[in-house]
Amino acid sequence: MGIRPDRATIVYSQLCKVAYKDVPIIIGGVEASLRRLGHYDYWDDKVRRSILMDSQADLLVYGMAEQTIIQIAEALAGGLDIKDIIYLRGTVWKTRDLERAYEPIMLPSFESLSNKETYAESFNIQHENIDAFNAKVLVEPYRDWYVIQNKPALPLTEKEMDQVYALPYERDYHPLYKDIGHIDAINEVKHSIISNRGCFGSCSFCALTHHQGRIIQTRSEQSIIEEANEIVRDPSFKGYIHDVGGPTANFQQPSCGKQDKHGACVKKECLHEDPCKQLKVDHSRYIRILRRLRKLPNVKKVFIRSGIRYDYLMYDKDETFFNELVKHHVSGQLKVAPEHVSPKVLDKMGKPNRTLYDRFVNKYYKLNKRHNKNQYLVPYLMSSHPGSNLKEAIELAEYLRDIGYTPEQVQDFYPTPGTISTCMYYTGLDPRTMNKVYVPRNPREKAMQRALIQYKKPRNYKLVKEALEKANRYDLIGNNKNCLIKDQPYHAFKRSKKSGYVKDSRNKKRRIS
Repeated sequence: MGIRPDRATIVYSQLCKVAYKDVPIIIGGVEASLRRLGHYDYWDDKVRRSILMDSQADLLVYGMAEQTIIQIAEALAGGLDIKDIIYLRGTVWKTRDLERAYEPIMLPSFESLSNKETYAESFNIQHENIDAFNAKVLVEPYRDWYVIQNKPALPLTEKEMDQVYALPYERDYHPLYKDIGHIDAINEVKHSIISNRGCFGSCSFCALTHHQGRIIQTRSEQSIIEEANEIVRDPSFKGYIHDVGGPTANFQQPSCGKQDKHGACVKKECLHEDPCKQLKVDHSRYIRILRRLRKLPNVKKVFIRSGIRYDYLMYDKDETFFNELVKHHVSGQLKVAPEHVSPKVLDKMGKPNRTLYDRFVNKYYKLNKRHNKNQYLVPYLMSSHPGSNLKEAIELAEYLRDIGYTPEQVQDFYPTPGTISTCMYYTGLDPRTMNKVYVPRNPREKAMQRALIQYKKPRNYKLVKEALEKANRYDLIGNNKNCLIKDQPYHAFKRSKKSGYVKDSRNKKRRIS
């Protein structure tokens, strides 16, 4: 902590360029992938150039990039120059002329992205060109350069996924850290299994769509079992496989038959606003894998701790997976992500409606009762997402009051490159419709929205009261059972250690009991 520099890819790439002037530099990973074209940067509160320009790298690979890395390595090993391998899928390159760009779509120039409508239009074009089957080559002009994004890499086949995860990983933290002692973060991942990648959930605030894409890629059942056997043989294994999943654990196949051959739809989401009529809901493969894992020797429990998409689960008419999830795979509490309850906010988030979540909650607890389990639900909630003002934040607080739940953690929305929500935050526009969106940017309002989710905590009293008064919701301040907070004129006491008294807001002394 504190040693790695901010914007690490840029810093390290520039240092490499100084040290090895004639060696081609290729950048990749999440940081490069999400910043591959002009993007809004929250740290600077402005639009930054493609990271390819700032890093001085020769080539950028985006996405998971296994195929691309191998193709680049083979080309370089064969004696090709870095400038001759610019046409590979999953790469971004820069040039001073467009003669070598093949049938590109021209994006607005980087210099024009300071206009927020232009930025939203540019982002929407990028968002519609992230599917490997349907995407076009994109060109972003700069004053003296063009940054060219080739089509995304094709999804890995099951055989290719198996090859990737059959590599001899150490399954431990780097030896560099041995002197520090045990690294706790290894505990959850060391005995966990990645079974799939990609996500067709398309939450607006998630950058996964721009990194891994919407098409689900899976390993074979045998590949997963073989990795599990490796875990079981580990001397530190205590009988618990902590997770079997991916970005969304119960997405174990493409959303429909069309995606296998034609890719994901350009202008239609699979789950939002309503599930697509072509959506194929099937947990049978996942059930088989989990059953086989449970039968392995020395395995006591197999948990699912990566995200369960509860709407997809509810759309399954076969209740087998839901029953087995509750009976075998919950480690005391199941984490799900309703994120909010306001229809207005959920629409901007790309999340399902509250009614469906309420049905899921009721069914979850019924199944717990049926299987004689005492397991809890932990809902992930987000404050200050575009579309949420104090009215919607109070609506969420009232919901939490009604269900008697106070979350320990709250995710406050912060913009991440490569997401629809970030585009909304910067522009105040939904890039899909170009309609205006309310965006809470003021730090005080963001603090109030966050505090409302944890309105019971004494430290949040002042912020919650300020929010309720600002929203003219005095009905929620008082001693009524529906009130969020009490009207406490003597709340903010200042303790005097010497006298044993405190001073209230009227400057009158009260003895400390």
